[in-house]
Amino acid sequence: MTSPAARGLRRLRWTLTLLFAGTTAACLLVLATLAAHTDAQSRAKELDNDAARRAGGLARALWFDNDTLAVDPLGEDELARGADVLGAVQVPAGGTGLPSVVRWVRPDTAHLPGGELLGRLWTQVQTGQDATLATGPGGSGRMMRWAAAPVWNGDAIAALVVVGADPAQSRADHERLVRWLLLGCSALVLAAAAIGHLLSGRAMRPALRGLERQEQFLTEAAHELRTPLATLRLAVERGASAPERAPAALAEAAALSDRLARLVTGLLARARIDSGTQQVELMPLRLDQLVEQTVAELVEGLGTAPAQGWGRVTVLVGEQPLIVRGDPELLGQAVRNLVENALRYGAGTPVTVAAAPGLVTVTDAGPGVPEQRREAVFRRGVTSGAGTGTGLAIVRWVAELHGGSARLVQAPGGGLRAELRLPQE
Repeated sequence: MTSPAARGLRRLRWTLTLLFAGTTAACLLVLATLAAHTDAQSRAKELDNDAARRAGGLARALWFDNDTLAVDPLGEDELARGADVLGAVQVPAGGTGLPSVVRWVRPDTAHLPGGELLGRLWTQVQTGQDATLATGPGGSGRMMRWAAAPVWNGDAIAALVVVGADPAQSRADHERLVRWLLLGCSALVLAAAAIGHLLSGRAMRPALRGLERQEQFLTEAAHELRTPLATLRLAVERGASAPERAPAALAEAAALSDRLARLVTGLLARARIDSGTQQVELMPLRLDQLVEQTVAELVEGLGTAPAQGWGRVTVLVGEQPLIVRGDPELLGQAVRNLVENALRYGAGTPVTVAAAPGLVTVTDAGPGVPEQRREAVFRRGVTSGAGTGTGLAIVRWVAELHGGSARLVQAPGGGLRAELRLPQE
């Protein structure tokens, strides 16, 4: 079950992901808006420049011959070929009003601007005496961008070259760009959200690991301290109920207090080692003596009467000293967990603890564990007929910390054998 702190960190991760994606979306929206606005202005300016360049260039190519506008270049000039609408209009000789004579047009007169717009263009050219631009409908009703340039007859403007540019294609290209910008920004926001989620997950991984280690430590501490605390309570109650037993109960309580102190020291050391703040210190020690002492303390605290369901524990050690390099507190916890596991789940059958060179075995004649489950019970939190994933997980962790291994095998004649292997000194 996930702890509230871990759930809070995961909620924070999603919040950071949303903030990262939202910030990215806001920035991209601003950039996309600026890009779309700049593109629209750039296309409008390009359209105006192209129309004005065509109108001005074609106007300079025309001339008057006896007050008649010569329009032959309009059919040959390269500038004329790319215009959507092109026309040349002339004021009648001596006229001062609107241009009224169409001298040349393409595709046809109906596409030229109406009289009102043409009059406005004529007025602007007369006033500025240079090319001018205006937006308005052509004869077909479609909105066009118009450029008009003057054609001089001596010192007077006598004709106009009118070029119409259709902005529809430019507008379609601009709308296509806007759609691509929207799609691209959406993809980038999704990518940013995914990257933000990944980065926030990596950033929070140490915190989650720390929380997990803290929860494991608390679980393992409860597992390790439960039995000695219960035994200490029984010793105190025995001393309180029978005053004549008080000195023995007090001595037993003192011994149990020493054991609790060693357990707490071992737990803290394991927590520091597991978190990387402390390195395990291996020293030469007598494995046979450590096994005997650990089992003796355990049996003394638990009792061995069949009515208590613990069965009988036998310790087998050789005459030769068994030397290994290890941490006595950690190895003692591993041996104690194996014996407690056998006593608790061995169905009250006798338990045999044996020490050999580089090997500690704990054997019972209980129902055992199916072969396919023997590896799973060493994982933290896994519960099985052979025990919980707390005690056995500690055994596996201690074994690997010492360069050894831990496993469960079928005992000869039935039952289960737990093996703790350690490198020999």
